[in-house]
Amino acid sequence: MTVRQLLGSDRGSSSVLAAGALVTITVLAVALVGSHSALAVRSRTAGAADASALAAADALSGAVVGAACDRAAATAEANGVSLSACVVAGAEVTVEVSTTFGPLDVGARATAGPPPATAPSRGGGP
Repeated sequence: MTVRQLLGSDRGSSSVLAAGALVTITVLAVALVGSHSALAVRSRTAGAADASALAAADALSGAVVGAACDRAAATAEANGVSLSACVVAGAEVTVEVSTTFGPLDVGARATAGPPPATAPSRGGGP
């Protein structure tokens, strides 16, 4: 078989095409797994911020013993994040927590306190 015959035929081209498709699918799968992992970390961080703010609000209301920001820090640590900021304003507390995901910093903020005085009623009573 001559070089001209080898270069002129389509023999083996489907193998190259299949390999290219496999590489493309693999790259897309890795990208999707990475993005979903980042979303999971963001969701976990937001949940930790909510829990920390609620724990601090419980301490402010006297439902549990301890200082509000100390309770927030303990709850944040128990959820695998670190407390970045804790601000008490009256009966409300705002916390910021953070963690890392690879080279990225992921943060969340939450506020908790008593319900507003004009909270809508629930139910259909008079």
